[in-house]
Amino acid sequence: MFDKEFKTAIHNLSDVEKDKLILRLLRKDLDLANRLYFELVDTETVEQKREKLAKIISKKIKHANERFYSVGYLLMDIRYISGDINEHVRITKDKLGEISLNLQMLIEVLTINRMYILAAKPNNCIKFYTYIVARAFKILLLIKAIDEDYLIEFKEDLETLGNLFLSYEHLMKHAIYNGLDVNWLLEAEIPQNIVAIHKEIRANGFLK
Repeated sequence: MFDKEFKTAIHNLSDVEKDKLILRLLRKDLDLANRLYFELVDTETVEQKREKLAKIISKKIKHANERFYSVGYLLMDIRYISGDINEHVRITKDKLGEISLNLQMLIEVLTINRMYILAAKPNNCIKFYTYIVARAFKILLLIKAIDEDYLIEFKEDLETLGNLFLSYEHLMKHAIYNGLDVNWLLEAEIPQNIVAIHKEIRANGFLK
């Protein structure tokens, strides 16, 4: 990424100059600052941070249900929670947590808000259902990217999510329309070529 001459110039800076440069860079890159803080100073483990965020996710989903206004607003809440998960992953590099937290989010949203979602007009749920399907796809892709020995850890949650899909008629229609085979969730069996499948689906204008 950087040529040898530039690296040598950085190396030759005095300690004081390096400290000033690092602090200046960290002020402009909050993600980098948070990641360094986690790696160098923070006393919490990845697992502890994952557990803490899981509680926050449950609290936020419950709050979204208590002040439910529309499926559109619920989608906004989910996007914010997804942002929390993404930030956690950027800081901790928690690949297992990225999967488990996304599964938790989808399962709790579809379970707790079921009455409101089913009461909404199907046309008002299109973006919401598309987002749910896209996130389910992402979960399968994330699982496929890690050691398959971990698949057993997510089998129960995948089946739960699959059954939730089955319980929502219009969500199932969206899954079929966008190329998601819900049996992949129900049976925890992910196609070897799921990356290619997902890429082709996206290229054909779906999951958007």
